[in-house]
Amino acid sequence: MLLWAAMMALPAALCAQQKQDKTEQTAEEKARIAEQRKLIEQLEKQVEEEEKRLNSIKKDKSTAQQRVRSITRQINSRNQLLNKTEKEISSIEKNIQLNDSLLTKTRAQELTERERYAEMVREAYRNHKQNNYVTYLLASENFSDAARRIANIRAVAELRAERMRRIDSLGKAIEQQQSSLTSRRQDLDAVQRKAQEQRKKLQSDVKSAQTAMNQLTTKEKAALRDKMESEERLDAAIDALRKLTKGNTTGASFSRTTSNLNLPVAGGRVKQYKGNMAEIVGGRGAEVRSIYEGKVVEVKRNRITGKYDVFVAHGEYITSYANLEDVSVQKEQKVAKNGRLGEIGSAVNLQTMQPEYKMVFGIYSPNPKETMRAADCFKKK
Repeated sequence: MLLWAAMMALPAALCAQQKQDKTEQTAEEKARIAEQRKLIEQLEKQVEEEEKRLNSIKKDKSTAQQRVRSITRQINSRNQLLNKTEKEISSIEKNIQLNDSLLTKTRAQELTERERYAEMVREAYRNHKQNNYVTYLLASENFSDAARRIANIRAVAELRAERMRRIDSLGKAIEQQQSSLTSRRQDLDAVQRKAQEQRKKLQSDVKSAQTAMNQLTTKEKAALRDKMESEERLDAAIDALRKLTKGNTTGASFSRTTSNLNLPVAGGRVKQYKGNMAEIVGGRGAEVRSIYEGKVVEVKRNRITGKYDVFVAHGEYITSYANLEDVSVQKEQKVAKNGRLGEIGSAVNLQTMQPEYKMVFGIYSPNPKETMRAADCFKKK
């Protein structure tokens, strides 16, 4: 009897915990993939609208500047779509690994259960052949002992039935996991094909942009750059935010002489300085970090670029972080020095018309007439 009881050693609490972990992981993964697909659908609509607008411009034979700007927006949108698609691929691959791992574990559990069940059947057969049940009952000392022994025999029979039910349940779980695994692999193939199509279209857009850019005169190129850069300027927003920083004490030790700070982009490099502005490029997915401790006074989405701008107050000084792909902070939140604000966003290099990843950093004094040089803040190399 003790042998059979020992063979049922997998605690119910452990089974319940495993089931809960599996449910939580699956729900979390499904939610993440659903969110990715929602973003992808939005970007696909955006790309489609940009294509219609670009075709309209071509038919109207508008200026080369307009064509370049439209293609540039299209390159940026398509690059975002490709990035989100590749993130979905990564999520699906992780989900496949999870399902594969669960399937392996479930198969191992089923094999163990079958081995234990087989041992119980063999033990029951030996007892049957040797009339051990009768001997076991006749060895009772009294009626109470006999009743207890009968209850033990019934309990063993129930344990054997429960073992069989568990084997059946594990078998069904394996079928479900195999089905899920097959479905996820089909999804992966479809999304990978979509990503390959987007890469080809992106390359085509870049060639078109390069051709259109080459048709511009030097003066037209300069005007185009000025116009596109003006879209990134944050002066109006800064004037409004200065009112909100009055009396702010978080990060109040910051001053115009503060220097030797890390760049706000992890692993980034400064591409260009413009007075109080610095254009910093980095790798795809690079973290954007606050250069100093402070308080987030505003988070908003740029209506032109579709990217996020974050503004952090250090005392009454303000730093701005523009062109973020996503943000991990919210208004009124306090951030530490080098604390994560979000992820660097994509852009288009107007020299090569190739996609790149950049963040536009700005630093502003409480005095609107005072210009601060972003270059003075960072570590000198």
